[in-house]
Amino acid sequence: MSTWSSRGLRGSTLEDLINHTNERYREQDLALIQKIPTPITPIEIDKEKRHITLAYFDQKSTVDYIGVVQGIAVCFDAKECHADTFPLQNVHAHQVAFMENFEKQGGIAFLVIYYSKRDEAYYLPFARLKEFWQRKEAGGRKSFRLEELDADFQIPIKNGVFVHYLEGVQKDLERR
Repeated sequence: MSTWSSRGLRGSTLEDLINHTNERYREQDLALIQKIPTPITPIEIDKEKRHITLAYFDQKSTVDYIGVVQGIAVCFDAKECHADTFPLQNVHAHQVAFMENFEKQGGIAFLVIYYSKRDEAYYLPFARLKEFWQRKEAGGRKSFRLEELDADFQIPIKNGVFVHYLEGVQKDLERR
């Protein structure tokens, strides 16, 4: 059986927490956020167990979540890392392009990053992600350190909402 620290379970656990958070936001009429499934084409199916055993991705996915918060369109991706350094290879060029276009249309794009070793989560506004991305593209660091993030964007866990990222959205809006 997989444990929390196993590589395969970490990402799905963060997504489970965000899914729970999104459900609470919906119940409280705060936001309507949907998980975007990654389209796949099954190659092999175990008919007895009714499981897909081999598949390939149909197309590049955009972001993990998209929706609306009090009339404002939002999109974001959930990322995890163990160390205090986040490798930008975990974000794909097509995702950056999608988020940039999303913001050009008046939406808010961001990452939710969970540092599993510290049990801390952060809201990373797209503008800051773009700075890190441009630094990488210019031949600089291919990652960013936890201390480069704004501590004001640490995501609190409170009120039964596990990954309360709406405070980050509010701060992001105030700083524009």
